[in-house]
Amino acid sequence: VLLRLNLSRRRWEWDEEKIQSMKIPDDVADFLTNSIGRLPPDVQAALSTLSCFGASTHMTVIQVLEAGLDLRLKDSLEVAVTEGLLEKTDDTFQFSHDRVQEAAYNTLNSQDRR
Repeated sequence: VLLRLNLSRRRWEWDEEKIQSMKIPDDVADFLTNSIGRLPPDVQAALSTLSCFGASTHMTVIQVLEAGLDLRLKDSLEVAVTEGLLEKTDDTFQFSHDRVQEAAYNTLNSQDRR
């Protein structure tokens, strides 16, 4: 356990050695990029595709993309929802934070960004 509440002492306690030994990126962008990189390739591709369309994308656009690109984006985006990277409201997928969208976009190579 890295951090725990000690009720008898009425304070938080932590294991500094364990925390120091963890490989935690220094900034949020690296952390999010690494998190996306650990997802299955189809989920990574879906997130990077979605990132090109802004902070939120309506299901109609996703259906057009699925038909035009012959991809199953919706299923992959649902995985990203369970991972906390996207939120789904009615018929719209929305990045949970602008930094998540930025990290997903940054996974695209420069040729795909055009």
